[in-house]
Amino acid sequence: MYNVMSPKAEEFISHEEILASLEYAREHKNDRELIDKILAKARERKGLPHREAAVLLDCELEDKNQEIYALAEQIKKDFYGNRIVMFAPLYLSNYCINGCEYCPYHLKNKHIARKKLTQEEIIREVTALQDMGHKRLALEAGEDPVNNPIEYILECIKTIYGIKHKNGAIRRVNVNIAATTVENYRKLKEAGIGTYILFQETYNKESYEKLHPTGPKHDYAYHTEAMDRAMDGGIDDVGLGVLFGLNNYQYDFTGILMHAEHLETYKGVGPHTISVPRLRRADDIDPDVFDNGISDETFAKIVACIRIAVPYTGMIVSTRESQSCREKVLHLGISQISGASRTSVGGYAQPEPEEENSAQFDVSDNRTLDEVVRWLMEMDYVPSFCTACYREGRTGDRFMTLLKSGQIVNCCHPNALMTLKEYLEDYASEETRAVGDKLIEKELDVITNPKVKEKVVDYLANIHNGQRDFRF
Repeated sequence: MYNVMSPKAEEFISHEEILASLEYAREHKNDRELIDKILAKARERKGLPHREAAVLLDCELEDKNQEIYALAEQIKKDFYGNRIVMFAPLYLSNYCINGCEYCPYHLKNKHIARKKLTQEEIIREVTALQDMGHKRLALEAGEDPVNNPIEYILECIKTIYGIKHKNGAIRRVNVNIAATTVENYRKLKEAGIGTYILFQETYNKESYEKLHPTGPKHDYAYHTEAMDRAMDGGIDDVGLGVLFGLNNYQYDFTGILMHAEHLETYKGVGPHTISVPRLRRADDIDPDVFDNGISDETFAKIVACIRIAVPYTGMIVSTRESQSCREKVLHLGISQISGASRTSVGGYAQPEPEEENSAQFDVSDNRTLDEVVRWLMEMDYVPSFCTACYREGRTGDRFMTLLKSGQIVNCCHPNALMTLKEYLEDYASEETRAVGDKLIEKELDVITNPKVKEKVVDYLANIHNGQRDFRF
């Protein structure tokens, strides 16, 4: 049944192959000789097949686990340096016709306030996001062909790209909406989206169908094959994700790696990003059924093993996770985080009244963007608001070729420093600006090409003097 080159979901995500891989991992989880061979292979920075990665995830040998963590951290540095890309979600609408049992947007929930942003409200929300300093958004919307048709999503994207407030501008709009048609993906591409993101929730077909008893999302194959259709529609960059806590985590870990292998082999480009959300408490969801059931330690191991298995992918963790948890996984592979997020429809321009709660899930990290940026810099990370690759056409296979060859660093590090400088000049507190200017001065030494370094120094001075939007 298993065929990585098949266009059929049940063949490139084979239930039998996952079960066989999990059994293999259980049998060999403490096999030192095999684990050493797998780690030696992983050190070549070319990734691992799902079955070998499953062995590392199950490994119980403490000294080998420490090697896994150290290797994940080094691979992250090799591909992404110390840059952390910043973004924020923007919820457009929570109208939804699906019956997802873990999501408060499900059709039968009569407690939640149903909302849909008008274009005028979007302008206010995006202006507030720009005033924080955000340059990159991830659009979220429930599935509802009446309230949230593709025309509405396209109109929202056009509105967002058109908002220019002071020195603010949203330079990249990523989109997380339900699985749709090749024609609609083509429309999203023409609208100028960055990455199309769609979480699988779980790759276990039986569990998936039980968790999605009603609505179009019930169709496992249509949902799982969405990334193939998105690429057929011309979208270069796609983002995978599962919701850890819904199903056996080893099963979904293996499934998402198989999905990445399928895209890499069948479509020629692996996932631009992999997200690792854990289930959170939410309105009208039974906490005894869904309890965010994997520990912080297991969560960290998942992040490390994904980083080793898919070294080129961007990895995302949201404000679902606490500050301490995010700090741990930043070292193990995460390259993108959200900051100052609102998971309700609206709430950036002004706080949402409690009686009108429209949030999808609870947020654990409630700090301001300024606090998150300073926290990152105090750990010697470079918060990056860069969108240059997308705007310069370095997407899809072009981006991956540069990344895998190590050449992308010649663009990314200078661009990160320049966009950080923009943030510091326009939005940062005095304390954060002082920390950031010191960090930029130190990070200039990372640029080894003297001509590039000279140009960056010149651009930084121009930014200080009021000019904006320089990029390599």
